[in-house]
Amino acid sequence: MIKVSSYKSNNIYTYGLGATVAMEYLLKKREAVKAVILHPGFRSEETIARINEICGSSIPVSTEEKPFNILSKKDNCFVIAVIEKQEVRIRGGNHMVLVNPSNCGNLGTIVRSCLGFGVEDIAVVGKTAADPFDPKTIRASMGACASVRIEVFGDFEEYSARFPANNLYPFMLDGSTILQETKIDKPFSLIMGNEATGLDPAFKDIGKPIRIEHSGNIDSLNITIAASIGLYEATKSCE
Repeated sequence: MIKVSSYKSNNIYTYGLGATVAMEYLLKKREAVKAVILHPGFRSEETIARINEICGSSIPVSTEEKPFNILSKKDNCFVIAVIEKQEVRIRGGNHMVLVNPSNCGNLGTIVRSCLGFGVEDIAVVGKTAADPFDPKTIRASMGACASVRIEVFGDFEEYSARFPANNLYPFMLDGSTILQETKIDKPFSLIMGNEATGLDPAFKDIGKPIRIEHSGNIDSLNITIAASIGLYEATKSCE
């Protein structure tokens, strides 16, 4: 049995916390699941039976409490999937590009929105960016991380050199064009900045900088909201 320990970025395993997240990995990325742990207090016989059915004889299923004390203090977490990290490369096509995101919860929420709008390739740019493999990211995505490709790039130049054909749309407070009046050409790269600082001013000279028009009652939108609005407009206008 794999020994469960507090998550660190250099671990070879990460964890899917909660029955919904664990099931997403079992159904969408079964080969990455190396073990499933059930809490002794878990009483959903239907879910337990389904997990055992999917795991069969190839994925060990155990019942123990200690891993939950290590990984999750939440009362509503009754299932843990032990997941082997698998590095992937994003493919050509439409991308969400997140430059130095700092919050795992925001990253996971954006991943879920990307999957919902059919953008399954996500670039995370920055050596200190939030960890796509962090259990907090995976849980915030509600398991959507199992269905998308996420690749980490050291800097934006590394990303753009790989995908020179993509149309670049940096989202900036002082963007020169209004999103609601812009046709997004594909393949597109929707580029979002850090939650606190946004994109570096240098992005004004990259592609077609866009702003989301909103009332003056707020100074800016939360990055997860901005990303979802951008995804909706981009996929709505794609032909």
